[in-house]
Amino acid sequence: MTDAPDRSAGIPPAVPGTSRVRLPFRATLIATFCGIGRLHPGPGTWASAVTVVLWAAIAHDLSPALRTPVVAGLAILVTLIGIPAATQVARACGAKDPQFVVIDEVAGQLIALIAVPLAWKTFLAGFILFRAFDIVKPPPVRQLERLPEGTGIVLDDVAAGIYALVGIHLLLHFGLLS
Repeated sequence: MTDAPDRSAGIPPAVPGTSRVRLPFRATLIATFCGIGRLHPGPGTWASAVTVVLWAAIAHDLSPALRTPVVAGLAILVTLIGIPAATQVARACGAKDPQFVVIDEVAGQLIALIAVPLAWKTFLAGFILFRAFDIVKPPPVRQLERLPEGTGIVLDDVAAGIYALVGIHLLLHFGLLS
């Protein structure tokens, strides 16, 4: 094995003090969730809110039997395309976790909405729980953030989404979201 940097994401790691590489268009489009990551303040909150609204619109047109597998499939797809996109953008920027990369919030928010009823209360609870866990980063969320490049950028939000998913299903189980 060599100590050569991993170039599998298509962009070599940025070298401090050198001119910045232009951001790769396709990876940037994905990583910023079509530019939503450029909104201020709180680009992650914007990405989460837009994800909830988009999922509500999509889920409304799906049969109840399809909603859970579709949202789970979307969460997996977003995670799988988000990791290399986040890696490419982070490398091009020379930053560990650029603030405008929000595809991780999309993945985590989708996970938080798996198998929840189509109701404003459940969507609001899923949004609030996900944002809270993403901001507070209870163990092992904070530790996942330390993984290299796009893996760390995305997987900490996946873990926050799992915490939110458990939280919302506990609220539903105990009848607190009726």
